[in-house]
Amino acid sequence: MKLRDIVVSNAILPSLVNTKRDLAIGELLDALIACGVVSADSRATLLKETFARERKGSTGFGHGVAVPHAKTTLVSKPHAAIGVSASGVDFNSLDRQPVYAIVFMLSPLTDPESHLNAMETVFGALSQEVFRRFLRQARNVDDVTLLLDETDGTTPSTS
Repeated sequence: MKLRDIVVSNAILPSLVNTKRDLAIGELLDALIACGVVSADSRATLLKETFARERKGSTGFGHGVAVPHAKTTLVSKPHAAIGVSASGVDFNSLDRQPVYAIVFMLSPLTDPESHLNAMETVFGALSQEVFRRFLRQARNVDDVTLLLDETDGTTPSTS
C-alpha cells in the first residue's frame, strides 16, 4: 500500500487553523467530508469514535506527529487527511511536545487487514526523520503531494 492510496489529495491542509487537538481533528474530518469520503451527517459519530480512541491513549506518538484514527462501517477502504500546523497542536503526545503534522485516518471496521496495512504505511513514512522534517516545512498542497510521491517512489524522472 502506498501513501497516495490512502491520502485524499483534496484533504491535504498545509495550514491547519486550530491548535487544540479536538478542533484540529474536526478540521481534518471536515476536509474528508468536503471531499465526499463520508457524509456530513456522520461527523458527530466519527468524532465520538475518534475521541474514544484518543482516550485509550494519545495517537501523538512523538517527534511532532500524530495519527488519530477511527474504524467505521462508513468507508470501504482507508482514507486519510493530512494537516500541517506551523504553530503546533497540543496533542498530549507521548513526548509532551507539540504536534506539527497530523494524519487523520478513517478505516473500514470490517477489514482490519487494510487498517493495519494503512497504519504500517503511514507509520513507515512518519518514522523517517527526513519525511517528518519535509512534511513540517510544506507550505502548500503541492509540497505535500510531491513528498508523498517521492516517498511512494512515483515521482516522474526529470532527466
